[in-house]
Amino acid sequence: MGTHNLEELFQNKIDLEIKIEPKNWMPEAYRKTNIRQISQHAHSEIVGMLPEGNWISRAPSLKRKAILIAKVQDEAGHGLYLYAAAETLGQSREQMFNDLHSGKAKYSSIFNYPTLTWADMGAIGWLVDGAAIMNQVMLTRTSYGPYARAMVRICKEESFHQRQGFESLWVLSKGSEEQRALCQDAINRWWWPALMMFGPIDSESTNSDMSMKWKIKRKTNDELRQQFVDMIAEQVKLLGMTLPDPNLRWNEARKHYDFGEINWDEFWQVVKGNGPCNKERLEARKKAWEQGAWVREAAQAYANKQRTRNKAA
Repeated sequence: MGTHNLEELFQNKIDLEIKIEPKNWMPEAYRKTNIRQISQHAHSEIVGMLPEGNWISRAPSLKRKAILIAKVQDEAGHGLYLYAAAETLGQSREQMFNDLHSGKAKYSSIFNYPTLTWADMGAIGWLVDGAAIMNQVMLTRTSYGPYARAMVRICKEESFHQRQGFESLWVLSKGSEEQRALCQDAINRWWWPALMMFGPIDSESTNSDMSMKWKIKRKTNDELRQQFVDMIAEQVKLLGMTLPDPNLRWNEARKHYDFGEINWDEFWQVVKGNGPCNKERLEARKKAWEQGAWVREAAQAYANKQRTRNKAA
């Protein structure tokens, strides 16, 4: 069967909402797009453990420490699911790590910002995980089967993370003046980076059109960003806090909130590796990879030994 006919049959499956599975024929561009997106998602989960893990030893109570440990553990699991999903497309995990460490592969720009106070743990849960959920709920219906199935469990756990983050900020918002100030400061610093998580505006998103056609994505960057603003603009009222945007106001004609211009120069600088913590995050991942070499070697030696025993039996 010619390539043209295969592509037509492939698109028909997509249009009929039939999942694409690893052994199905797929265009090379579809495979590469999924590898790029899924591996980037996996890297984001793993790198995202770093700014939060930094606060485990300094959590203000045993309860908060246990919650944060559980959350960081969840993120490690999410990375595992996603690396496994990417491997079904023919990309080795070692290659994905090499691409991350070399700077070839990207991860979410949000994790290149520092966590300065305990309130940042709440802001990350509420804003960062909230933005992630906007993207990820859509991905439970993505066209590539292993990715869609991995996202079902991930979204359930991310929903818990967002609620936990909001509850943490809510406690601070009802506390002393100092605690309220910490709460507002964290919201001020994480609001704009959270909006950047949805990626560039649609007109500058090079992969958006094909991703929408192939139903890898179901909504555009701008649609998701607007949905997020509408949600957070209402939730922040419950905290008695404000969002750091003087242009934020309800637009009755559009039935959406208007909001100010994102600093796209900052966004692209962070994406290009010039954010506050880019070098620190990559160095931490490289160090972990190098120091964990003996574990990987031991696991491989054990697997080889078991394989030899099984053959002998």
